[in-house]
Amino acid sequence: MINVTRTYLPPIDEFKEYLDKIWNSGWVTNQGPFVSELENRLIDFLGVNNLHLVSNGTIAIQFAIKALELEGEIITTPYSYVATTTSIIWENCNPVFCDIESNSFNLDPDNIENLITENTSAILATHVYGLPCDVDKIKSIADKHNLKVIYDGAHCFGVKLNGESIFNHGDISTVSFHATKLFHTIEGGAVITADKNLSDKVYLFRAFGHLDDDYLSIGINGRTSELNAAMGLCNLKHVNDFINERKSVNMHYRELLKECPLVFPDIPDEVEYNYSYFPVLFENENAMLKAKHTLEKNHICPRRYFFPSLNELPYIKGNSCPVSENKSRRVLCLPVYNMIQEDVIKKISGIISACL
Repeated sequence: MINVTRTYLPPIDEFKEYLDKIWNSGWVTNQGPFVSELENRLIDFLGVNNLHLVSNGTIAIQFAIKALELEGEIITTPYSYVATTTSIIWENCNPVFCDIESNSFNLDPDNIENLITENTSAILATHVYGLPCDVDKIKSIADKHNLKVIYDGAHCFGVKLNGESIFNHGDISTVSFHATKLFHTIEGGAVITADKNLSDKVYLFRAFGHLDDDYLSIGINGRTSELNAAMGLCNLKHVNDFINERKSVNMHYRELLKECPLVFPDIPDEVEYNYSYFPVLFENENAMLKAKHTLEKNHICPRRYFFPSLNELPYIKGNSCPVSENKSRRVLCLPVYNMIQEDVIKKISGIISACL
């Protein structure tokens, strides 16, 4: 079975070196030395000011909402993984969906101001597939209306905009380190902010809100373990290799599928991209489904990242977003992972070409 992604596992001896130290120390959680080491290394690698590891990327968004003390309505994207929307609802806020740009998969800033009301407290946008939102326009709107900005950066580890980490934009950025991601800690995520006060809040939130016997704020258990951090330390040293390899896979797909009636996302010149996904947009949903079903018959499992458009979730009352609804029905992400074989890429491309 060829899945849309495959988790990279480092050489077992590399991981075992960390496990031996964990076993010898007996320190497995509660902000252990490997968690602290990984946080510091990620700060250096990404070029950010404050980063806190948490147990997953979803709770990272929840912490961001809580730290910013958001209430009422949050303008957000309908084109993302479901966690972006459900985090808003979980924190007792109301998602207001802003449709996406017709030439990209990201929230359209030109639609934001029409959705702002007296109850709007923030904008929560996703850098879809790791391609940056129009951060300058969003900041300008947020500043004008005194709104906070959160970026769901689950897909964009290592992405830079004009030479700077994409995580340096917005009041808070979040990222996922799930096993399916380019860089992973098996399960995990992080909250990133340049604001020291927000950073201090998140630090307390993830550990029940207390330092030793001093109880300073509300909090829950959002910590990660030494074992998760050990996996991250093993993987971090290989990240640049991962990106280069995935770039090669992306370029290979583009070459093999260039004669097909498909649309690929543009990568702007000012973006240093991580190539973690390869989405293709079909002419219509029927063409996409035909290709998907044919691939599955050949034991290849692409994914409809992202479907459905989140404004159409059955348990919420979402406003209409025609661009997102249309694209979500036509998109398919093809398998991309480290060490995917060339003959697999050719087989997938050949099946899609035959279907079209």
